[in-house]
Amino acid sequence: MTSKLTVRPPYEAESSLEITLRQTFYCLEPQLRPPFPLTIPTQEQYSLLNKAILYAILSEPHLRKIHIKHLHGVITDGYGYFTSILVIIVNDIYGKLVDSAKRQLLWIIREMVDVAAVGFTDLLVALLRQIVAGDSSEENLWLCYEMVTLFSSKWDCLLQEGSSGLTAALYVFLRLLSDHCRVSISNAPKFESLIKLEKDFCVKMLREKFGLCLRIGRDLVRLLQDLVHVPEFRAIWRDLLYAPSVFGVGEFLDISMLYYTKTPKWFFLLTVSPQMESQLRFLLTHVEHGSQLRYQDWFTKKFLSAPEKNAVLIDIVRFICCAHHPSNDIIHSGIIQRWAVIGWLLKSCMKNYIAANMKLALFYDWLFFNEKLDSVMDIEPALLLMVHSIPEYIDITNSLLEFLFLLLDNYDLERKEIVLRGISSSLHTLLRKGVVKSLEVLTRCDKLSQNLKERLAELLSGCSGFVDNSRILTSQML
Repeated sequence: MTSKLTVRPPYEAESSLEITLRQTFYCLEPQLRPPFPLTIPTQEQYSLLNKAILYAILSEPHLRKIHIKHLHGVITDGYGYFTSILVIIVNDIYGKLVDSAKRQLLWIIREMVDVAAVGFTDLLVALLRQIVAGDSSEENLWLCYEMVTLFSSKWDCLLQEGSSGLTAALYVFLRLLSDHCRVSISNAPKFESLIKLEKDFCVKMLREKFGLCLRIGRDLVRLLQDLVHVPEFRAIWRDLLYAPSVFGVGEFLDISMLYYTKTPKWFFLLTVSPQMESQLRFLLTHVEHGSQLRYQDWFTKKFLSAPEKNAVLIDIVRFICCAHHPSNDIIHSGIIQRWAVIGWLLKSCMKNYIAANMKLALFYDWLFFNEKLDSVMDIEPALLLMVHSIPEYIDITNSLLEFLFLLLDNYDLERKEIVLRGISSSLHTLLRKGVVKSLEVLTRCDKLSQNLKERLAELLSGCSGFVDNSRILTSQML
């Protein structure tokens, strides 16, 4: 039977989910036409009816108002089961849906927000994850436009029902704006309107609901600094640095409070699609070092086929460092390690500004590291990549170490002591935890510049004192 929901290559098997939904629809089709039965369904019948109605809405746009009224009439669980099926559809087959089904999906989601359906925030988050950074295809921009419009138009409803959806949207749209603002918008009026919508939503969140924004933690600063060239965000940046009281959050006294707030792991999943996540986790848990080339080639063809798509590499580095922490068994096995995958991604990058942001993503937690609050796993890949790149890829070691000192010298000069303590604490913790036995491989490496070796030795000599001071400062800030 011809699929009404998805398109797929001839060699690819049809989704079992779509088969189940379609079969349920045809079995129950007589019950989906008015007049509707008045009998109360059993639990099994109720589940089947939810599936049948969902398929009907997706495949029969001209009858969607009839089907949604039917759904409203039979719901007994706050739409929880219906929403859970929608989440599975978004996670598993969204990319294969035909255009009409995607439009219907967005229409259903708006309905679920209006009725405050159980689990609708999970549904919104799932759809946000389908927007890919660096992808300027019409399909991707359409989804971005639809989602930012939804969050803006349903603002009051989303505030009443919970804040995590709005905070997730802020994280995603700040990240997307940095890409969109770099793309020429001449002869692209819809792209221009998309950027305006993204700006308006993000500025509204930051100006009116800054308390919710603080939940993002230090990565909020990382995202905002990539937008400092945009006038609206330049003003916000100035206030963060010099007038924090204007945000109306009593406990927010200085930007360093954000520096010391670790970003929760789930934010790093927002800008990596479920398909990317699945492939990366497979690579990092099942593929032996030395056998990864064909998997890397497949990943590149699937997700990094165009130069502009390299922008997602920044998000992948943050995901690998902060959201994928392998077990000890994996670490001590022959499986390809996180540092090696990041090294491959750095070598694959074709644009200098993306490479710089990848390095910042790699080192970002080093700048504010505190052992009591942060995980050594977040900072481990950067050091291991520098050490293991000697001698074959010494250019990587040189560029990373040089970038680290560039951050030390230039990142927030008025709070340079914080950055110095963070980097020193990182090195101290990595050595004490045995991530590497010694840094002599760096300090005595003939191929490293003498200046870098001297600066590293100087930094190491002051580790202990800086760590003690960092703990004192952090306790005062918190």
